[in-house]
Amino acid sequence: MTLLEFELLATPKAAPDLRHHLRDHGFDVRLCATELLTNVIDHLGEGTPVTVRVIGTAASEGRTRIEVTDPEPWVPPVLLSATETEESGRGLALVDALAERWGVERGPDRKTVWCELRDCGGERGADVTGC
Repeated sequence: MTLLEFELLATPKAAPDLRHHLRDHGFDVRLCATELLTNVIDHLGEGTPVTVRVIGTAASEGRTRIEVTDPEPWVPPVLLSATETEESGRGLALVDALAERWGVERGPDRKTVWCELRDCGGERGADVTGC
């Protein structure tokens, strides 16, 4: 199992930095990770401390799990249905469309929003959407 873990502040600059650190992963993994990070920026505020984990399981299982943990257990993520003209509100809809499943785990002083994506043939860097 491969584990990547990053402690960072949720800022607009952190999103491209995170994508760079995940350059060996497929587009869908990078997109979901940055969407979950952006959700923290939008709903908890810039500068919120977060932990991002990307966990790749054995090739036989073929899954990648992304977790973003923040210090606010009582602000849940909300899946919205954005219209064509709205400029925001699509982040979790993208995660929902790309991930096999996603959810939230709450602790007394934190919450973790996670998603799991299926790997295509175990190839690093492959797109999941084509599976």
